[in-house]
Amino acid sequence: MIQDRRPLSDWLPITKKELEHHGWDELDVVLVSGDAYVDHPAFGTAVIGRIIEDEGFRIGIIPQPNWRDDLRDFKKFGKPKYFFGVTSGCMDSMVNHYTAAKRKRSSDAYTPGGEAGFRPDYASTVYTKILKEIYPDVPVVLGGIEASLRRVTHYDYWSDKLMPGILESSGADMMVYGMGEQPLRELLRLLKKGVPLSSIKTIPQTAVLQDVNDNLPKNKNWEDVYLNSHDDCLKDKLAYAANFKTVEVESNKLHARRILQKSGDQMLIINPPYQTMTEKEIDKSFDLPYTRLPHPKYHKRGAIPAYDMIKFSINMHRGCFGGCSFCTISAHQGKFIASRSEKSILKEVDEVTKHPDFKGYLSDLGGPSANMYRMKGIDESICEKCVSPSCIHPVVCSNLDTSHKPLTSIYKAVDKHPDIKKAFVGSGIRYDLLVKDYNKKLEEDSAEEYMEQLITRHVSGRLKVAPEHTADDTLRIMRKPSFKHFHKFKQSYDRIQKKNGLNQPLIPYFISSHPGCKEEDMANLAAETKDMGFRLEQVQDFTPTPMTVATVIYYAGVHPYTMKPTFVPKTEKEKKDQHRFFFWYKKENRQWVKDKLLNAGKADLLEKLTADGSSQKSNKKEMPKWLKEKRKKRRR
Repeated sequence: MIQDRRPLSDWLPITKKELEHHGWDELDVVLVSGDAYVDHPAFGTAVIGRIIEDEGFRIGIIPQPNWRDDLRDFKKFGKPKYFFGVTSGCMDSMVNHYTAAKRKRSSDAYTPGGEAGFRPDYASTVYTKILKEIYPDVPVVLGGIEASLRRVTHYDYWSDKLMPGILESSGADMMVYGMGEQPLRELLRLLKKGVPLSSIKTIPQTAVLQDVNDNLPKNKNWEDVYLNSHDDCLKDKLAYAANFKTVEVESNKLHARRILQKSGDQMLIINPPYQTMTEKEIDKSFDLPYTRLPHPKYHKRGAIPAYDMIKFSINMHRGCFGGCSFCTISAHQGKFIASRSEKSILKEVDEVTKHPDFKGYLSDLGGPSANMYRMKGIDESICEKCVSPSCIHPVVCSNLDTSHKPLTSIYKAVDKHPDIKKAFVGSGIRYDLLVKDYNKKLEEDSAEEYMEQLITRHVSGRLKVAPEHTADDTLRIMRKPSFKHFHKFKQSYDRIQKKNGLNQPLIPYFISSHPGCKEEDMANLAAETKDMGFRLEQVQDFTPTPMTVATVIYYAGVHPYTMKPTFVPKTEKEKKDQHRFFFWYKKENRQWVKDKLLNAGKADLLEKLTADGSSQKSNKKEMPKWLKEKRKKRRR
């Protein structure tokens, strides 16, 4: 295996002994992560580690330390010169551990062999408290998605309570939120100049805590906005809901205000985010010297599922301007798209083709939404005034350039690579961007060329799309377009397939138990998708995660933008019943569905699902047509 042939110095060190391969006897920064160490740009710990290395610092990683023994893992590198960096990993640890029904998951995709149990619940907080106990005088800087989404007062579904911002609950000294390359580089440069971390309080896209009576750090270019205090949120759910709107609006501005929130005798200070990364900046991040392999330490422990899923994929951009109510992507990556250059993308394709297991097939040319590459505002001065969390809901912004030409060009360039047999698009696409009825400014020729290229060259058996629901009322709360536009997209998709003699099914994703969704809506969803020929597979129950509109509605019972009461299915029975409608066709669900619909006076829906609305329908299987004909002949 290539892991055995490469020198250990190709990876960042994860053991004391490995420091010798780098010629180091101590470290400047130590990263503690809930994930196994995979040296690949899709894994945040690797990206942060390589940036720290690129800035000239000595960096080591403690991946998945044991937090239940004598804590030797946390002590193995000793005290770093500057700080400990802490992340739960590529996922919030609670989402990683539990299903929507709060059942413990039996596997962990970011651990060798897929084994569960190698990170604690609320990992960022647990790791930080341990480090503060062992090394009370060493600063801890939090980062990653768990910290990012829990930066202010937030509802935690698994404990069913409001929690304060993670800086308070963990005791960390600073937090970097969102995609951390820009603030991290600035932090490192200041530390290199001798500025103590305790006095660094005005780097964009960072957060700190200070005594409520201390003077606020000065930045003449920033305006301030105060949230309702954590204590007020505990007393009043509406205060918490109002906070969310402020945070989401500021997170999606080009020029945001500094956010301040009092909690007890402390003041949380969240500095405005950096501007979206330029092409040069994002290219630099992806072009760092990754081995693109798991650390050799894991060779005998089994494959890392998350790595196997992405090792032959290319991430071409970051960010998502969809603003879906249940999704955390824009809260972490922002709504403005940061796109890589074609040169950087093709350079990574070259790297992938050198992998010893590569057989000529790329699993994904994508991003958070596969077809948002290079899409941005036509006139940035209009974007500077915008406060909308979505560029495509309730309508597609007239200032948004939705041309698919740059993306089609990338697909064709990758297709020409001599070592690529097929490059698939595994990420979900935003189908609404390709429907003229919804996207009024759609360049139809460009869209047709993209669709033709996508369907004939880049679909691996089936294409993933995410209409999420069929009920307009629910879709409005989700910030998704009417399902009628999915019908239009499917017509175009089927037309191009037929033209090219292909049979690659669409795989639509749907969510049950979302705020606003009633049982009747799920019955309609089952009937409408059945009528379209779907037997649903990619379905899930809504899981409330921090920093989403839907989670605020789930907890507070009101929509944070209107403050109007909104229905939420919350009981275990309500959730289970909604989910069962996805699988109306399963034998164990048929009688239940029939009883439900007849009791609700919905015989019309039952007829759509069963093609027989009679409650007296025989349980006998209908005689096959060929057998009927055979018996007729015998009678003659």
